[in-house]
Amino acid sequence: MTPSSPSPLSSSQPVEISWFSALCDDDYQFLGVPDASLASSWQHCADIVGAADRHGYDNVLLPSGYALGIDSTAFAAAVATHTTNIHLLLAVRMGEMWPPQLARQLATIDQFAGGRLTINIISSDMPGESLESAPRYQRTREWMQSLRALLNGQHLELHGEFVDFDLDPARVHTVSGTCPPFYFGGFSDDAKDVAAAQADVFLTRPDTVASVGATVDEMNLRATAYERALVCGLRAHVIVRETEAQARAAADRLVSRLDDQVGAAIRGKSLDSASVGVQRQSCGELGKRANCQAGMFLAYAAQRGYALLDRRLYLPEDWFTAVDADRRAAGGVPDAVTFTTKPMLGWAMIESLVSAGHLQMMQQEEELMQYLLHSY
Repeated sequence: MTPSSPSPLSSSQPVEISWFSALCDDDYQFLGVPDASLASSWQHCADIVGAADRHGYDNVLLPSGYALGIDSTAFAAAVATHTTNIHLLLAVRMGEMWPPQLARQLATIDQFAGGRLTINIISSDMPGESLESAPRYQRTREWMQSLRALLNGQHLELHGEFVDFDLDPARVHTVSGTCPPFYFGGFSDDAKDVAAAQADVFLTRPDTVASVGATVDEMNLRATAYERALVCGLRAHVIVRETEAQARAAADRLVSRLDDQVGAAIRGKSLDSASVGVQRQSCGELGKRANCQAGMFLAYAAQRGYALLDRRLYLPEDWFTAVDADRRAAGGVPDAVTFTTKPMLGWAMIESLVSAGHLQMMQQEEELMQYLLHSY
């Protein structure tokens, strides 16, 4: 079977409009209020994909979860034969299945779908596992390299930190004989580097037009450094009605029963803000507001050299609301820690050096520091 719609990445189709199927129990009439009738199931999720196919959507995300919902890979294999034109964006967690077997599985599903498979790369911990960001994304990089070679029908020789391969591809191949496009989203430096080096589509998130534009420019520059090109996409929840008033009313209804704590948890997940201190705030590296961590650093500089003396992580004031108590506990923030402004963090580092005898301050210098501190 040959798909009647072109690849989402073809030059003849400059814009791809996609939807998602609620495989992870994430379908609501009222956000944050579980509804048993909308829980993930074959029939419910297949109905969503079928409706998206009939209405002309180009692609549909089939998300992957562990604790919630039905399995995305099994669902993709089944729904592939129940659709005609829509591409299937299957979410695959790197590290969950050994690359040679995973490549054969993906090629098989692509055959079921008549060449309509696309792949959403997920870089996350496995159940019961916890990896630091750098090794986790290194594993993702090696999995992506392995999958691309095997799905391109090429011999794979890769000796990395997580894989050690010297093998030929399986006989089963995709309809096109090439690797389906990799979609990837992530905003840490490690994530962006892997995306630039290995992904085909980088998925950014809702923000101001200027901020999204800056992210796209950044990712294009990163990809150019690898002599590659990226397509960029925007992930957003769009509420569409006949009029703006109707759309706003629908949005208000959607959040009308949202509990504050549940809302904070949803917001935290959507902003990747589990790391301590992460929030949308001024980011010096990017020169704009972004979802990031911020810190204060104390350095020594003289004619003969310079050195970093101390650093303190800045926790935004929003991290100290009652609804964020669980987030602070999960991040290991001690109960004694309270909100401290950036100038106060700077002064605390100077005081620490003075009290330890590593720095002597003249009276006029101390008076100047106190003046600046209270005038900031």
